[in-house]
Amino acid sequence: MLETRKIDDVIVVRLQHTNRLNSLITEPVKESLLELFNKPNVKLVFDLQDITFIDSSGFGVFLSALKAANNNNGQFKICHVNEDVMELFKLLQLHHVFEIYDELDACLASFS
Repeated sequence: MLETRKIDDVIVVRLQHTNRLNSLITEPVKESLLELFNKPNVKLVFDLQDITFIDSSGFGVFLSALKAANNNNGQFKICHVNEDVMELFKLLQLHHVFEIYDELDACLASFS
C-alpha cells in the first residue's frame, strides 16, 4: 500500500498502485503512518505524485498523521500535490494547516 524510503534522516512515503486516497484504503494507510510516528522526532514527507483524488477520509488520514507527529516531536509535510487536489486543500482551508511543497527536493531541504 505505502512505499517507504529514507533520504538522509527523512522518511518519504508514496501510495503504490493507485491514484486515489479514498475510504477504500485510508485505514491501512493511517495505521502505517501512525506506526511510523510511534518513535519520537520522526521527519516524514507524504509524496502525492500521481495522486489525482482525495476524499474526506484521505484528508482525515493527513490530520491524524499531523497530530501524531506533533504529539511525538515529529514533522509531517506534503509534496507533489496536483492542481485538482490542491483546490480541495484550499477549499477545506487545509493549505494553512499543512506544510505543502511543489517538489520533493524543496520539501527535504525545509527540514534543515
